[in-house]
Amino acid sequence: MNHAGYLLPLLFLAIPAAADQCDELPKPSVSLKQLEPHLSFNTTYSYKSLTNIGAAAARPGRQVLGLTRGNATVQFAMNIQSFVEPSGRWECASPQITLSFGFSPMTVYIAKEFPAGSCAYKEIYEHEMRHVKTYQEHVLSIEKEMTTLLNQRFATTSPWRGQTGQSAARLQRELDERWTPYVLREIKRVEAAQALIDTAEEYARVANACNGEISKRIR
Repeated sequence: MNHAGYLLPLLFLAIPAAADQCDELPKPSVSLKQLEPHLSFNTTYSYKSLTNIGAAAARPGRQVLGLTRGNATVQFAMNIQSFVEPSGRWECASPQITLSFGFSPMTVYIAKEFPAGSCAYKEIYEHEMRHVKTYQEHVLSIEKEMTTLLNQRFATTSPWRGQTGQSAARLQRELDERWTPYVLREIKRVEAAQALIDTAEEYARVANACNGEISKRIR
């Protein structure tokens, strides 16, 4: 009987102690960071080579004079602070998640037939910089929605609770299988906006610029 009398007070003392330890952990959080684009220029390819490289995106019958390529990049980093309760069976864990995303590196190609300083180079360069700007604006446009969704999922008001040693693996699996593909899909939606730049009217304008200099060189 005495044994049972001591057992109950010990149980009631142990539960608040474990809860206090968990409450000392920071709240789970999510932060987003846009990657620097690391923009570079390449003028070593001929327009025929660029036409082959950009064939999938180019309209049939068009020569590609310049090309902008951004590498869609998604990087999740996580730091987990945790507390294991005395039995060793259960833990509370607080994940701090950082998502770095964007187009990096980004390369602008201008056909070597149009040397820097020429009128043709300037026209092609300015057209490609519209593509660069579209990449950058798209990254800005998707950040708010992604922040909201990731915070709804991960930025809970209290630490996560579960079996010891399970939290990190469970989180990594979810990031890999659900959230990385989601962010990549959102980033790649830029392709629709990029296609709107390469209209028939814009192609004709660039091709006929500089008193026909461009048209003459690609005949």
